[in-house]
Amino acid sequence: MRKLWLIFSQAVTVAVAVIFVVSTLKPQWIQQLPWQQGSPIVSLPLGSPPPSIPASGVKGVPAADVGFAEAAQRAAPTVVSVITSKTASRNQRQRDPWFRYFFGEQGGNGQPQAGVGSGVIVSQDGYVLTNNHVVDRMDDIEVMLTDGRKARAKVIGTDPESDLAVLKIDLEKLPAIVFGDSDTLQVGDAVLAIGNPFGVGQTVTSGIVSALGRNQLGINTFENFIQTDAAINPGNSGGALVDAHGNLMGINSAIYSRSGGNMGIGFAIPVSTARLVMESLIRDGQVTRGWIGVEPRDLTPEIAETFNLPIKEGVLITGVLHNGPAAKGGVRPGDVVVQVAEAKVGNTTQLLNAVASLKPGSVAQVQVRRGNQTLSMNVAVAQRPRAINRPAASAAEQDDDEE
Repeated sequence: MRKLWLIFSQAVTVAVAVIFVVSTLKPQWIQQLPWQQGSPIVSLPLGSPPPSIPASGVKGVPAADVGFAEAAQRAAPTVVSVITSKTASRNQRQRDPWFRYFFGEQGGNGQPQAGVGSGVIVSQDGYVLTNNHVVDRMDDIEVMLTDGRKARAKVIGTDPESDLAVLKIDLEKLPAIVFGDSDTLQVGDAVLAIGNPFGVGQTVTSGIVSALGRNQLGINTFENFIQTDAAINPGNSGGALVDAHGNLMGINSAIYSRSGGNMGIGFAIPVSTARLVMESLIRDGQVTRGWIGVEPRDLTPEIAETFNLPIKEGVLITGVLHNGPAAKGGVRPGDVVVQVAEAKVGNTTQLLNAVASLKPGSVAQVQVRRGNQTLSMNVAVAQRPRAINRPAASAAEQDDDEE
């Protein structure tokens, strides 16, 4: 018995040794054995990449991230280049030789001024939404699509106070962008900026929503910007800011820059605002807003302490138009407005937007603090005077707001 056990152990030892030598020197022999067929283990040569998972994923496993190609392909055909030009008018006095002798050539030599911006096709009827400063004071406006088609554009209406304009082109089979809901945007959401920066051609950049509700920037009268770090450069104005599904979320309007190029701080007008302005311009050719005739100022802690005001939030009224709507309703300089209709106001931007949203001809209840009293006044809302048609520019070029 002992002899048999010794023979068995020696045989096993020799077999293990043979298997080790064969697996080391000739591993393919081992893989050809029947019991190795169908093995789920896959060996890869050193340095080979791991096996890839299809983008569609496998059952029970989320699909892999495939980028924003689908969103870009969906939205890009609706974003157009807006090419503008203007022939400088010649001063009639330039024809007088004495005028030229004393004052020289004062410009207006007939050389055309040209510009390139962007726009978004918002309907198959040919309406294009863009910035007012892209088309303001331009004599000739041409729209070029991504498929190479071009068409002269007619200005349907402009709104300098929101820096928006609507154009109309006459072409068939136009793509139209899908409107999203900018009110659902959150900081950190992925967005794409599509436009024609520096006139190089349509460009798509990506980023995130950096901030919401940016105002008091001195760019427009009515400000409620989406801030993004998606690269926006000169020429992107009027282009689309879309979400990861290609839905329109905003109209790219301005950048913060010391060099003239992108610094990662761009601003877009929310589509919720742009859509209201667009519909008014298409329907009436202008935007109708409420107005009560007051001059507001933010109520800072320093002002509240200086005037011994028992309130920390609201808008101080520093001036009231004589015989204006607010004056007739009983509002006085020194009052602090805390609410307009159903909207509470804590700064001049909120007051401006709250009054502008009122319907001219209606009566709105305005709540103010006067000393230690809280008063409610009924104010007949008038129509806001139309602003001078000018491009959005720096804060130094903006007039003081009057609401």
